[in-house]
Amino acid sequence: MSVLKRRDIRIKVMQVLYAQLLSGDPIDKVKKDLLSDIPEKENKEFANVLIKSIIDNEKLIDDYILEKVKNWEMERISLLDKIIMKIGLAELLYFPDIPPKVSINEAIDIAKEYCTKNSGRFVNGILDAIHDDLKKEKLLNKSGRGLVNSKKKNNSNNLHPEDNHKSN
Repeated sequence: MSVLKRRDIRIKVMQVLYAQLLSGDPIDKVKKDLLSDIPEKENKEFANVLIKSIIDNEKLIDDYILEKVKNWEMERISLLDKIIMKIGLAELLYFPDIPPKVSINEAIDIAKEYCTKNSGRFVNGILDAIHDDLKKEKLLNKSGRGLVNSKKKNNSNNLHPEDNHKSN
């Protein structure tokens, strides 16, 4: 099997989260079933850390999304749209080496491929608005490659989002 690209890993993460929500099976069982064909240790670790970040911080991530979906209840948003936004937002918040534009653009492209014709625009609008807020509040914790495109307006003191927003 050839080396998987990060987009392929993000799609696998989307599939794991979707399958877990639909089946109700324990996340470890779903991960074992759906991530077993990822041959590279680094990619498998990325998938596992991304899933853990989303699950461990679900309330905080949901709160950020809910804040931006004016006139919508979370239940009315497509399940895949929600999952894709959670993946993008988890990358913004918890993966300092991934540039914000990469996280947002990957989420948009995956939404366009797997969801409705308007999903790409919807995901873009929500994630972009959250990204702008995180920059204003100096809550982006980006370093190295992750500083690309966020450095101009974000002179963060490397605050972690949870320092100012408790998830409980």
